[in-house]
Amino acid sequence: MAINTKAIKNRIKSVTNTKKITKAMEMVSASKMRKSVEAALNTRTYATMARDLLIHLSQVEEGSKYELLATRPVKNILVVLVSSNRGLCGSFNANIFRKTIKALQNKNELAKHILSDGKEILPEADIKVSILGIGKKSMSLAKREGYELVQIFEDINGNEDFEKVVSVSKNFIKDFKENKYDKVVVAYTDYKSSLNQVPKLRQLLPVSSYDLDKMLDELGRDIDSVSQQTKEEIKDGTVDFDANAYIFEPNENEIVEYVLPKLVEVQLFQAILESSASEHSARMMAMRNASDAARDMIEELNLTFNKARQASITQEIAEIAGGAAALE
Repeated sequence: MAINTKAIKNRIKSVTNTKKITKAMEMVSASKMRKSVEAALNTRTYATMARDLLIHLSQVEEGSKYELLATRPVKNILVVLVSSNRGLCGSFNANIFRKTIKALQNKNELAKHILSDGKEILPEADIKVSILGIGKKSMSLAKREGYELVQIFEDINGNEDFEKVVSVSKNFIKDFKENKYDKVVVAYTDYKSSLNQVPKLRQLLPVSSYDLDKMLDELGRDIDSVSQQTKEEIKDGTVDFDANAYIFEPNENEIVEYVLPKLVEVQLFQAILESSASEHSARMMAMRNASDAARDMIEELNLTFNKARQASITQEIAEIAGGAAALE
């Protein structure tokens, strides 16, 4: 059967236009990725310093008089799920959803409190899970898995939205103090490189030195934005906050009460920045793969078009030769 060359030309034109779109989206995502990665890396040092400041301000322990350190048996868990607002970002959302679902399938393990001395506080009742979504796509997980969707924020994207993050943090901190939630965790995607993003769950409340040390230890392994001198100081422990070298006004307890919510805000903000960098990296790679696939398809279509045209020319020559032979 003859191949329709006009249809092939239309197909080539369509794929070429698609390639232009995906290439433009790749370039936009690359630009956003650079800004997001820079923001995420620049705040890692601050997150580490905030942890050190808290430790040196007061030797606080879980279950102490501070409300945000209270470890009680878990009945209600709030999961702050950080996703994207749009698709076309590869497996970015699927990976964090898979990680979250796996953790929630074993709610008893998630509800355990691990103290700094290695002891555990186990849940004593059926555990209710609620979802607070950051990013429109998180709504789909809550609906699909049947979890209560407390609220969803579609306008928190990155470095310029710290005040919005503070507002979100204040809401669930208030709920935690009122015993509405016994544990708050954040599910986010940790940025490692443009090719490697790792979905993770971290505890926000109660403030846990165990989870905080674990999170910041991972951040500290790849603080690429810090100067070499600062890296060496952090590694050697020469960056320090000596509580005895300061006079606390009004008093140490009030300072710790003020610092603890700020620490939660910093952790949530850092998680959102990491997810933002991961999202733009995933979208850039997805658009690059789409552009490469479009290029390969155009090459195959061009080859098919050339074969069809050559076959058509050969057939016309054969018909002319046949007609000339018949006239003779």
